[in-house]
Amino acid sequence: MKDQIFEIIKAAIDELNEELEYDELKDVTPETAIFGGESGIDSLSLVRLVVDVEAGVSEAFDTEVTLANEKAMSSRNSPYRNVAAFTDFVLACLKDAS
Repeated sequence: MKDQIFEIIKAAIDELNEELEYDELKDVTPETAIFGGESGIDSLSLVRLVVDVEAGVSEAFDTEVTLANEKAMSSRNSPYRNVAAFTDFVLACLKDAS
């Protein structure tokens, strides 16, 4: 399941990066920075990414998840900081939804 979530996130980043053309988003790995710090996407692009991942998760797992939620916003370490953290967060949200 974790690998499938990674692939959903990677596909969403790849699609987003077709417009953004960020060098650091060309080869997505678990360590790829998403949001925050010196590298990463802006907040509007993050919203689009989150919506795309929600749609991909819904399609793949037939389960609705909300990834921009209170848990994400109140987390000490942002679940959007890199692909690995976002993958783990999506997995946790899926488990909570079941």
